[in-house]
Amino acid sequence: MTNPLPNLEAYWMPFTGNRYFKKNPKMFKQASGMFYTSYDDKKILDGVSGLWCCNAGHCHPKIVEAVQNQATTLDYATAFQIGHPTVFEMADKLVNMAPDGMNRVFFTNSGSEAVDTALKIALAYHRVNGEGHRTRLIGREKGYHGVGFGGISVGGMSPNRKMFGAMLPGVDHLKHTHNLEENAYTKGQPQWGGHLADELEDILMLHDPSTVAAVIMEPIAGSAGVLIPPVGYLNRIREICDKHGILMILDEVITGFGRTGHSFGAEAFNVSPDLMTIAKGMTSGMVPMGGVLVKEEIYQTFMQGPEDGIEFYHGYTYSGHPLAAAAGLATLKVYEEEGLFDNAKTLAPVLEEELQTIKGSPYVIDIRNYGMLGAIELQPIDGKPTARAMNVFRECFAKGVLVRTTGDTIALCPPLIANEDQVRTVVRTVKESLDLID
Repeated sequence: MTNPLPNLEAYWMPFTGNRYFKKNPKMFKQASGMFYTSYDDKKILDGVSGLWCCNAGHCHPKIVEAVQNQATTLDYATAFQIGHPTVFEMADKLVNMAPDGMNRVFFTNSGSEAVDTALKIALAYHRVNGEGHRTRLIGREKGYHGVGFGGISVGGMSPNRKMFGAMLPGVDHLKHTHNLEENAYTKGQPQWGGHLADELEDILMLHDPSTVAAVIMEPIAGSAGVLIPPVGYLNRIREICDKHGILMILDEVITGFGRTGHSFGAEAFNVSPDLMTIAKGMTSGMVPMGGVLVKEEIYQTFMQGPEDGIEFYHGYTYSGHPLAAAAGLATLKVYEEEGLFDNAKTLAPVLEEELQTIKGSPYVIDIRNYGMLGAIELQPIDGKPTARAMNVFRECFAKGVLVRTTGDTIALCPPLIANEDQVRTVVRTVKESLDLID
């Protein structure tokens, strides 16, 4: 039965048109598996894993049970000078699924905190290593690295940056790889564009490579609209970083934990980063948690001075929180026991096939996909950027499917527990909605 809505006024909602929402609220009250239940008792098929995060679906019984048990056993323990067993168990399982050589993990509470932490580790590493002059950071246009000052500084999405002043000094950006003339309607990785990585050499020559600490980028730029890296692009970035002694950070907040059909995007694209930021799927969205996976060499560089001395002055009150660690450990076990990464590989061709049926639909100018990620880019309405995609979002919701908008792109990333019919339903609903909008 539908209950009266609460007072909506006090809550300032993030990344939301608050005035419109409070006149036209969309509310969830329950979730299970592939579905939300709306406040008016409608079932909504989740086509975006909550917000790129609920990879094991909603309220998975094993994850719920783990969190409940933890909540009745140990609610909180400081991570400063004290530990608790669950977080060590989770760390061990996590590094065992990480790319070779990434044997350490530093826990945070979100992807934004993971990015700021990775940037700090990179800067501190060079200082400890006797190269404190390496202070510059290189990001990429259209990159999204959360909303901390570090993340928006290296990020390249202008709406997230324009209100906040100068941000961090000493940051530069590579050009993005998005090119509709060359790559529109590519299935999987584009063949054109690997050469764009060479611009990194030009940026390094401008600033002097010896002043650069790290380059950070997403394997697939998610929030910019699921931009797939061209063949060879990430590998060339790795080569250039190695040549000049620069750390490579991959932001795997979206691409981690099966989204590409592999544990991480680094494996999918055969590239070996020095640091990886993770969040979202590491707890399947059950409890907020993030982290930074770190190569052994970097960790060991910090392990000097008095044995009882603090090696890295950084951390959070809730780093490795017991409930988050319990959710994370249970989530990693679910991925393994239920073969969800393999299911993603099986479903990826289904998503690709269904997406291609949208080609030729009204306003569609590109379709992109990789693994269990898909995007439909739309021609913007003149003078009303983002409005067309938002219209599709509202039509899909009315039809019982949740999708994601980013700019004038519809992004899709169904939970890894999906079946073939559910994947097809998500895409077909987008197609039907496109026929109903202006």
